[in-house]
Amino acid sequence: MSNNPRTERSWLPGFGTQVMLGMVFGLAAGLVVRQIGPDSPLASGATETFHTIAQIFVQLLRTLVPPLVFTAIIASVAALRGLDNAVKLVGQTLLWFAITALIAVLIGIALGLTIQPGLHASVDAGAAQVPKSVGGWLDFLKGLVPANYLGITASTTLEADGPATSVSFNVLQIIIAAVAVGAAAVKVGAKAEAFLSFMTSANLVLRQLLRWLIALTPLGSAALIANAVVSYGWDALSALGAFAGAVYIGLAIVLLGVYPLLLLVHRINPLRFFSVAWPAIQIGFLSRSSVGTMPVTEEVTERLGVPRSYAAFAVPLGSTTKMDGCAAIYPAISAIFVAQFYGVPLQLSDYALIVFVSVIGSAATAGLTGAVVMLTLTLSTLRLPLEGVGLLLAIDPILDMGRTAVNVAGQALVPTIVSERLGIRGPMQIEAANEAVPATH
Repeated sequence: MSNNPRTERSWLPGFGTQVMLGMVFGLAAGLVVRQIGPDSPLASGATETFHTIAQIFVQLLRTLVPPLVFTAIIASVAALRGLDNAVKLVGQTLLWFAITALIAVLIGIALGLTIQPGLHASVDAGAAQVPKSVGGWLDFLKGLVPANYLGITASTTLEADGPATSVSFNVLQIIIAAVAVGAAAVKVGAKAEAFLSFMTSANLVLRQLLRWLIALTPLGSAALIANAVVSYGWDALSALGAFAGAVYIGLAIVLLGVYPLLLLVHRINPLRFFSVAWPAIQIGFLSRSSVGTMPVTEEVTERLGVPRSYAAFAVPLGSTTKMDGCAAIYPAISAIFVAQFYGVPLQLSDYALIVFVSVIGSAATAGLTGAVVMLTLTLSTLRLPLEGVGLLLAIDPILDMGRTAVNVAGQALVPTIVSERLGIRGPMQIEAANEAVPATH
């Protein structure tokens, strides 16, 4: 028997092909279940199966996030201590987060004014309601202070079948705690070398777990897309067709127009970029979670040639503050929609506020419920009716798929550009991206 793992898997199609086949199967299965009807026992069982597999896959990804981020940040702080351009890396990262967000929000405003979705909506005004979660600028300061050393919190709610406990975490808090611990270890010096070595080893173990989990992506993709088709359908789009169209046109312009142009300006091949980054973009689209996709995003970012020590910093930070879909395009078009729907005229200063909130405000909602909280922050800043959020909730899951895909693409794009600008980017690993199971490096 051959000891070469590539030879042993030679009968399998490439990893990208496996994922695409999984998506096709999931789409077909979801359409069949919707055609059968929700009352059928077969459809009910299939729906429950799709939902369970999809939930487990995303849950496994999210489970790796806290320890993976914590160990990776500490290891990266230690690795960056000898670099002269560490401060420049941070500054360039934040600068390009802002530049791409600025471009995205300007596109969103232009589309909102051109398509005028609020004037072409047939949605019932009776659906308007104030959302439970509302964004505020103080959330940024509160979000910076870790609740504990890993930023993990637990809450218990009383469900129909008994009490249920849920665990959540704030990635921004984890990053801050890890940076503090890493800086303290560096300050201690030689006596902390064993601790830093342990953190590096632990991170390598977690990365191996991640590679095993990524190998399940074809199955997870099939379940996620089948669950999305069965759960959401497309019926709700009819009443808000102009709004949904404006959002997806904006997302497409950024993903397929702006990002490739920025890559070309920096002499990076867009086709190669997307061929490597596609698994993360794909999982982001299906899972609707930048944080859940973050381990995969970091993995593909390294394959794009970004040094591991820098990717370990930039990707976790981007997963909470770099959201061109949720925090730029969507709130811009949504704010204009709400203003048009309620007949509230917007002045030039209001559009300037939309830009400001989109470029700066995403950090204020880090760790919270992404787009809805970001939208309420935008509406409250403009003094527009918060009830307008309720009009858009019916199709939010469908829009969130596209928004998250753009978010994830941007979270891989910025570290790649910054690495190229500072001359530290290595060659892309195209072959590794196409293997049946991501390679260990």
